[in-house]
Amino acid sequence: MNTRLCAYEDLTPSQREQLREIRVRPEQIAFCGDIESALHSLPAQPHSGIKGLVLLSDEQPVAFLLLKRQPLLAHWAAADSATLHALQVDSRVQGQGLGKACLRELPRAIEQFWPEIRQVMLSVSPFNTSALAFYLGQGWVEQGEAYRGERRLVLTLTSSPLPHLQAG
Repeated sequence: MNTRLCAYEDLTPSQREQLREIRVRPEQIAFCGDIESALHSLPAQPHSGIKGLVLLSDEQPVAFLLLKRQPLLAHWAAADSATLHALQVDSRVQGQGLGKACLRELPRAIEQFWPEIRQVMLSVSPFNTSALAFYLGQGWVEQGEAYRGERRLVLTLTSSPLPHLQAG
């Protein structure tokens, strides 16, 4: 299985239609919404403050997420950060490591689109224990409250190459 994270605007018309078929489990909708609401958040024309990213597996859309930065940054986020929203992995392929693939490829995507960003933040409900465990297990660090009891998690980005990419 070949995966890659790409910008929504780089999808083919066929891939955009396939993306609209992503479904999350009913119990996840309260936390991440559905694909229609996530896509509705994207402006008709590209905007410097928001980016939709799609995980393709063998060129088929299997996951989606939104990134926001200034001027659309959440009030609880640091000025040099981007915030992650609406991470959705299609329920038909959950449990196959595709959420981890999104997060693993996220730093490179941010470096490509927004090289000045130094950290990614998100808010997660304390009742969404599986999401909390998932993000913490991927190296995110809890840094207090985002808003209304939601937990703020932070992933610090480095400007140096990842260890497995360094020349030896």
